[in-house]
Amino acid sequence: MAFVIAFAGKGGTGKTSLAGLTIKYLLSKRDGPVLAVDADSNACLNEALGVKIHATIGKLREESLQAVRGGGDRPGGMSMEQLFDYQVQQSVIEAEGFDLMVMGRPEGPGCYCAANNIIRKYTDILSEKYPYVVIDNEAGMEHLSRRTTHKIDLLIIVSDPTYKGMLTAKRINELVDELNLEIDRRVLVINRVVGDEGHELGKMAEGFGIKVAGLIPQDEMIFKFDLQGKPVFELPEDAKSVRRVFGVLDSLQIP
Repeated sequence: MAFVIAFAGKGGTGKTSLAGLTIKYLLSKRDGPVLAVDADSNACLNEALGVKIHATIGKLREESLQAVRGGGDRPGGMSMEQLFDYQVQQSVIEAEGFDLMVMGRPEGPGCYCAANNIIRKYTDILSEKYPYVVIDNEAGMEHLSRRTTHKIDLLIIVSDPTYKGMLTAKRINELVDELNLEIDRRVLVINRVVGDEGHELGKMAEGFGIKVAGLIPQDEMIFKFDLQGKPVFELPEDAKSVRRVFGVLDSLQIP
């Protein structure tokens, strides 16, 4: 069974970039391959990894529903469930060292339940084929309340060096307890730290009852890559953000 790492946090904290760098770490320091799961309807993980999306779970489900309503033919006499299973397997994007599954937009405005259930189901099914799974969740806490995130070995809560970011991290940590989610370990990573505020942020996290795994400095190279449309996955290992992320993950002793 795969070792599952999931990311959560307020929007704009850089968790997708950290998820991309975590996949880079697992390919560099551990034995792959990795299943990357973009569980955000606003898909961005593919950009961090430098791969193109050719299909999403949300789109496949919509097409399947339309086929049912229109009475379309199903190849080989497949049931709709069998056809959808086949389509999901085909939708997985293959790259060097990792595969990517993308939730994408769900079937209707404001309705996420079906798409979330599907991404959850197929993450469980596919994870049996990979030693590592990395899940980039949507911003905020709703994915936790919908139990999209479950059976997690390591939950990395990401904050920026702001009170709002830290408060969201506190609420996420509390929600994990309230929902009795199956999460073995959870830690806080504070991203985009500019000055010497680390001590103060650490005291704040301690007061919130959250363990800080590390501080990631703001890295101008990430901004430069973003402006050039280059994926953070291609950052050199001597970039200060990459060195720090790798150091934090080393300290977490991922098997």
